[in-house]
Amino acid sequence: MSFSSFQLPSSHPLALYGWDGEWEAEFAPYVEQGLLPGRVVRVDRGQCDVVTPEGVIRADTEFVVPRDPMKVVCTGDWVAVDPERDDPRYVRTLLPRRTAFVRSTSSKRSEGQVLATNIDYVVICVSLAVELDLGRIERFLALAMSGSGGEAPLHTSALSWESGVQPLVVLTKADLVPDATTLGHLVQDVEKAAPGVPVLSVSSNAGEGLDVLAAVLSGGTSVLLGQSGAGKSTLANALIGEDVMDVRAARDVDGKGRHTTTTRNLLALPGGGVLIDTPGLRGVGLWDAETGVGQVFSEIEELAADCRFHDCAHEAEPGCAVLAAVDSGVLAERRLASYRKLLRENQRIVAKTDARVRAGIRRDWKRKGAEGRAAMDAKRGRWH
Repeated sequence: MSFSSFQLPSSHPLALYGWDGEWEAEFAPYVEQGLLPGRVVRVDRGQCDVVTPEGVIRADTEFVVPRDPMKVVCTGDWVAVDPERDDPRYVRTLLPRRTAFVRSTSSKRSEGQVLATNIDYVVICVSLAVELDLGRIERFLALAMSGSGGEAPLHTSALSWESGVQPLVVLTKADLVPDATTLGHLVQDVEKAAPGVPVLSVSSNAGEGLDVLAAVLSGGTSVLLGQSGAGKSTLANALIGEDVMDVRAARDVDGKGRHTTTTRNLLALPGGGVLIDTPGLRGVGLWDAETGVGQVFSEIEELAADCRFHDCAHEAEPGCAVLAAVDSGVLAERRLASYRKLLRENQRIVAKTDARVRAGIRRDWKRKGAEGRAAMDAKRGRWH
């Protein structure tokens, strides 16, 4: 995947970090102001490291602190910064984002947290040192494959596979799997949970699969996502060819990591492309992910088209094609349970800001309550 159909010469100082003709056109108004283009490689306590044609500089974000948490400066952003003559130097503006990966926060308020911006690949890292959690993989994919449905670049809520962003699942620590047959079965299990998504197995220690992954990521900006202990920092070091990220061993008891990465860091890959390493995620809250859930569970969406009722909830309705597929063994019951869970969670997140959704949920609760009471009355002989 190329950065743009209109590329700048590879000799451009920022070409290695993804600067192209489209970004240059976006930046044109700021050239007259004497500002410099740059890409944010790290954000830390109100300041950020920005790679510019002059090299990496430290800049303050005081002038770009919005009330909207979705617009805060983030690793991966393209920005306009003060020229070298100014001291201290400030980020003056953010260029419109092409894409952004967002999860919901643990706050009771409806807030999103931007994890990375202007990315082409979402790399979901899953450790083979512990038992596979297919539900968590489906959750990551639902976020990675969701779109905002809006036109304003700074409001993009998540990534749309249809818009060109490619999710892939990387199974790390493959050298810990005892034999090739077992590894093949594990890959197949993940492929069933991630239909249409490439699944690669790699070993950073043994170097297995790294050449294939590096070739895939060489054409754009990638973000590594996963739990602590998934081997993201080790994988980043292996792809870069040197120890640029701190690494600590996972706990022997449960395979969990120790959060050695505390900030999001943007790194240039030697074979081309840019990599954003992220801290391990304890929780992966959905954020406007209905589209992504539908894509991850596309087989359920297809089956639902044959249900007798167009608003079938696939729970106990007569003529439900989804339940029939579960009964016949065509659809795994685990997949349906995961699908229901993610849809309910996403609906709760959306309802925090959408009054119509909240009203719809209340109507649904009342309807189900009435149906339940009627069923109990009929069972007790009170039906007239």
